[in-house]
Amino acid sequence: MGIKVEFNPDLALRSIEEFKAGRRKIEECLPEDLAPGKVFDFLKKEQRNYWLYGEIPLLETKGEQVLSKPLASIVILEATHFLDQGEVWTKGKYRVEKVLAVGEIYFNGMNKI
Repeated sequence: MGIKVEFNPDLALRSIEEFKAGRRKIEECLPEDLAPGKVFDFLKKEQRNYWLYGEIPLLETKGEQVLSKPLASIVILEATHFLDQGEVWTKGKYRVEKVLAVGEIYFNGMNKI
């Protein structure tokens, strides 16, 4: 038996509509008021590791690895793994560094331009 851990080069959250429809917790969804300097909580199912030493993309996910282009550049401030009813979750906080315009190129792979 091994330890299942996922390494994520980005933070992918659901549409806020998922929360409004009662299908997701608010921390699993993109905030409506993305702005530089704001800090938000996030929640992801399973044990995930994020890069903490710089900016990473914030994306919208529709599930099954269907991801948007980067919506913002963020810094993960903290990430904690915990058990809830026998399931592993990752929760944490992130700070928005820059909100990206549609089509704006800000990352080249893992590197900020």
